[in-house]
Amino acid sequence: MLSASVQSRYTVSASNTINVEVAYALPEKQVIIPVNVYAGTTIGGAIVQSGIMLEFPELDVEHSTVGIFGKAAPMTKVLADGDRVEIYRPLKADPKEVRRKRAAEGKVTRKGGSTDKG
Repeated sequence: MLSASVQSRYTVSASNTINVEVAYALPEKQVIIPVNVYAGTTIGGAIVQSGIMLEFPELDVEHSTVGIFGKAAPMTKVLADGDRVEIYRPLKADPKEVRRKRAAEGKVTRKGGSTDKG
């Protein structure tokens, strides 16, 4: 039998854990996985513990941009209770380039960008 001091090193109490969510979305499918992790867990650790790569095997987490509640963050960022880790898909097109191309073609943007009164 382990002594009380040794047992306490290997026992996790509720006060040593936090609740976070790991989110990933495709146009046709969105998943938010609740995960209970140790306090001090990083974004990368929570992603691994969530098992999200089992649901999305094509997901290349190492080369993905990640964040917390819409704000980009490094994989090494330590999470706080209630955080939602988001895994972002790469953009299909650079928004600045799309706007430049529209302007060069004389197309009106959503905000009106054309000076024609026509």
